[in-house]
Amino acid sequence: MTITLDESLVEALSGAAEEEGIPLSRLVAGAAARELRLRAGRAVIQEWQAEHGAFAPEELATARADLAAADAGYLSKPGASAA
Repeated sequence: MTITLDESLVEALSGAAEEEGIPLSRLVAGAAARELRLRAGRAVIQEWQAEHGAFAPEELATARADLAAADAGYLSKPGASAA
């Protein structure tokens, strides 16, 4: 398989992979896997809302707060990365 990427993107990704101490292919594969998980999650949300209606502002605020707390907990662990 061949994938064409902008040279500046390749340079940035290569630098990020080097900082993490992982092969570039692993970094790119991880990014692709995250994209697929996000797409699957959005599909589940769309299905739920189609059946139950849109989320209320209060529900969205609670979900955002829960996600922020989970992110803060994860990022406070030694060796955690925001990437």
